[in-house]
Amino acid sequence: MTGAEQGLLVSTRVDKWLWAVRLYKTRSAATDACRAGHVRVNNVAAKPSTLVRPGDTVEARSAEREHVVEVTSLIEKRVGAPLASSCYVDHSPPPPSKEEAGQLNFVRDRGTGRPTKRDRRQLDQARKQ
Repeated sequence: MTGAEQGLLVSTRVDKWLWAVRLYKTRSAATDACRAGHVRVNNVAAKPSTLVRPGDTVEARSAEREHVVEVTSLIEKRVGAPLASSCYVDHSPPPPSKEEAGQLNFVRDRGTGRPTKRDRRQLDQARKQ
């Protein structure tokens, strides 16, 4: 009897797994991230249908930060946060400090008007870094 016949998962889609372990709020957000090239499995760009297995390394970039996780177990359905966090080992870099995060916020003083072309270029350059 194989693992699939016993009810154990051998592999699952990366978009389902990312959603199930709560790295993305919705499955469609996980799918969109895969299509946009923000997800890599074992250092290879992943399509939503890419299969993940225990032992694989998944790198997922979201709006907040970059996650680097190692798959330890597979799930396809969304479960509680404590159970979901036990399905991977987190190797992510620490989140940016509040000072660094504040620099990327780009809040302008009230009443200063629209940003100039030079200001917009500086903001675009800072976002690329």
